[in-house]
Amino acid sequence: EDEQTVAEIMRRRFFPTVITHKAWEGFHFAGHEIRITEATDCYGAVVWPSALVLCYFLETNSKQYNLVDKNVIEIGAGTGLVSVVASLLGALVTATDLPELLGNLQHNVLQNTKLKSKHQPCVKELSWGIDLEKNFPRASCHFDYIMAADVVYHHPFLDELLLTFDHLCKNDTVILWAMKFRLDKENQFVGRFQTLFDLEVISNFPSLNITLYKAMRKGRMK
Repeated sequence: EDEQTVAEIMRRRFFPTVITHKAWEGFHFAGHEIRITEATDCYGAVVWPSALVLCYFLETNSKQYNLVDKNVIEIGAGTGLVSVVASLLGALVTATDLPELLGNLQHNVLQNTKLKSKHQPCVKELSWGIDLEKNFPRASCHFDYIMAADVVYHHPFLDELLLTFDHLCKNDTVILWAMKFRLDKENQFVGRFQTLFDLEVISNFPSLNITLYKAMRKGRMK
């Protein structure tokens, strides 16, 4: 079952038949052909398999997780694939990442959602743990969903990442988080995450070493 589902997910990806000066990959999700421009000089400008897993889940579970008119924020959006798919499924999306990634993120989001989505997505800077109340004030920012794909890897900002989840998450916010397991230090983040949130495994893909989680604040999971 794992291998069959993974094969189906990977079939959603296609590559250009003609080599161009810009590196890009194509994807089929939410009834659209999505073209994502990539870069090879940083982690955040490449589409990782966790993003495909999350996009596939959003598309195939659109009745249970109906995104139409829902406020969605993606943290560590990278190339923007998850944000694009959420937008095409009807959500009001805020795609966030580090300032150096915003140009490519904005390009991908605009190129793939303009005149196709019910709501035009917003692209915004979010450096984990920095100026959270200033840029995303608790009193006025409410997100129905927080989405994250492959945000836990070998980087020194795991404390700031947990702080960001905590700041953005209200009592009724649902977190959908796809994680690739790599190193013990990074994997320990899951245990720390569970001090604040109830965690449920939605899907598990051993062949990719990826787990898809649903999470809510402690005591709020239904």
